[in-house]
Amino acid sequence: MMREIVLDTETTGLDPFEGHRIVEIGAVELYNHMPTGRTWHQYVNPARDMPPEAFAVHGLGEEFLRDKPLFAEIGPKFLEFIGDAPLVIHNAAFDMKFLNAELGWCDLSPLPMSRAIDTLIMARQKYPGAPASLDALCRRFGIDNTARTLHGALLDSEILAEVYLELIGGRQPDFALSAGQGTKQGKSGGNSAENWRPTPRPRPLAPRLTEAERAAHEEFVAAMGEGAIWRR
Repeated sequence: MMREIVLDTETTGLDPFEGHRIVEIGAVELYNHMPTGRTWHQYVNPARDMPPEAFAVHGLGEEFLRDKPLFAEIGPKFLEFIGDAPLVIHNAAFDMKFLNAELGWCDLSPLPMSRAIDTLIMARQKYPGAPASLDALCRRFGIDNTARTLHGALLDSEILAEVYLELIGGRQPDFALSAGQGTKQGKSGGNSAENWRPTPRPRPLAPRLTEAERAAHEEFVAAMGEGAIWRR
């Protein structure tokens, strides 16, 4: 089973090293490229003012965030939820920079950039020259984002999960051959989707042709003479 986490953050600005902080984190769990329904969501008190330009993006003001926990309080819970799963993020460099800054300020281990799957890069590679914003990709794939009047980390993660599944070929890019009933025991004795391979049937299927149908076919071929393709 392959677990992935689709992730988004909202912040007070563009650079954590200019004093900006995370104010919201949303995450959606996928197993084998399918949403499980399990999510993680947290508003965060940035312990600073909210610039008007940031408020215009996500609508999270100082008064609303004042009683929310600091990142130091929720950081361990966030790491516990994501575990060691790959992180699917739109414009991953931005979110990873903020997450690692916040984790570092709490003396928590940073997240390697190698864990990030950047859907912005995927979209630009798949559709060169085309708009690659989340809204543009929703239009391209016919994904309903009418609820997205403002940016919100959990809503954007849920929408991004749908976009990601389209970018990799739809909800079941491997036709489900790597999951569920298509698994068999590997050499180690455990069930492994990666070890599954098609094998011959242990018993051939019983013939579905009746004797009467077989005789009729033979008569039909005989009437065509020696040139019948079935005799070659």
